[in-house]
Amino acid sequence: MGVDQNQTGEKLPDSHVFYRRLAHLHPLAERGEGIYLWDKDGRRYIDGSGGAAVVNAGHGVAEIAQAMFEQAASVAYAHGTMFSTEAIEDYSARLAALTPVETPRFYYLSSGSEAVETALKFSRQVNLARGKAARDVIISRWGSYHGTTLGALAVTGKPKMRTPFAPLMRDHPHIPPPYCYRCPFGATYPSCDLACAQALETEILNQGKDRVMAFIAESVGGATLGAVVPPEDYWPRIAQICERYDLLLIVDEVMAGFGRTGRWFGIQHFGVEPDIITMGKGITSGYFPLSITAVRDSDVQTILDAHGDFAHGGTFSHHAVGASAAQATLDYLEQHDLVTAAANLGTYLGQKLKAELGELPFVGDIRGLGMLWGVEFVADRKTKDPISPEAQFSRRVGDLAFERGVIFYPGSGSVDGVRGDHLLIAPPFIITESEIDVMVGLLREVVFEVWQEIK
Repeated sequence: MGVDQNQTGEKLPDSHVFYRRLAHLHPLAERGEGIYLWDKDGRRYIDGSGGAAVVNAGHGVAEIAQAMFEQAASVAYAHGTMFSTEAIEDYSARLAALTPVETPRFYYLSSGSEAVETALKFSRQVNLARGKAARDVIISRWGSYHGTTLGALAVTGKPKMRTPFAPLMRDHPHIPPPYCYRCPFGATYPSCDLACAQALETEILNQGKDRVMAFIAESVGGATLGAVVPPEDYWPRIAQICERYDLLLIVDEVMAGFGRTGRWFGIQHFGVEPDIITMGKGITSGYFPLSITAVRDSDVQTILDAHGDFAHGGTFSHHAVGASAAQATLDYLEQHDLVTAAANLGTYLGQKLKAELGELPFVGDIRGLGMLWGVEFVADRKTKDPISPEAQFSRRVGDLAFERGVIFYPGSGSVDGVRGDHLLIAPPFIITESEIDVMVGLLREVVFEVWQEIK
């Protein structure tokens, strides 16, 4: 068997595939149904993370597959500069009624990274069209994830992903996140007076108020920090600051959107209407790679009046099959009231996690909303000291759980980019209470076992 070997002695699998985890053996996924996946050897897995918090409607939904087939059989591809399609037009009209952006227009691409790139470039072109060419700075947060393309990476706040490519990108300033468990200011909410939100105003003034064009952040923290939920008045304060300095407010809903938090969009928990929303993942429940950037119609008109067109595009933009998958997913979510299910069963999931894991000496925090929950692991609950990065605790927990038939989403670096272990739990919305019991029960067993190994 042909193999290659890396500097640590690990061997690459015998394949021509460039895998996401290079030395990891990847079972062949053969079929999915409901909350379950089966590999080619017949092993069954509970998809406790919905992949990467993608699968909201569940696996094997025939209606979504059928909609994609019917669209592909009629018009599979028509270039977005030349044609629109009924699929795109109809879905956009339905999505407009759900999206908390004033009179929205939707730009369609293929990934969350592209959606963020679209938002950043759109922000720049809007400011050019407004005669504010000096505005070229975007402020974001540490502990965030916005994508892997160079523009999205420049506003991402995950050092492990940024550092290797720092010389290739133009960086942008970052402020601390609303991470109350590890408050960057050493304060306690609410006596902190939302120092994490006020940091935005400080950074605007540091950069020069006439240079900053936008602020971007996840509505609810994603995989980098592990489902961190900001205080209820955080987003209203952020919105006030953006309005005061005429910044475009970009809310990243790639992970939190489409019911994941128990509302159609995470930002709806906080009563704020952004200027721009980026979407992905759950739009099609993973059945088609689709992303969307929602912007205000008035801002599109501003660009039209000044420049004629938005200087952007993509070969697979405005894809009819993607829109059909999105519409069928929306049908399924609405017909089965799955956003409400995500809210109600998400409450049960959070209660179960706290009951089973909340008193363990190596569990520091359990947080989340709807079907998006994070568990943070620590070496000491009292001091909140993180587990040594060399132990790879969350990765080992995730791998062992995978071996036992449950999939979770491990993360690391939440404390300072290097230290910090957490796990994301984000199952499909169709999960039942009894299935949650099985999933969380196995998680408890696995974290105990890994903890005993590293002690």
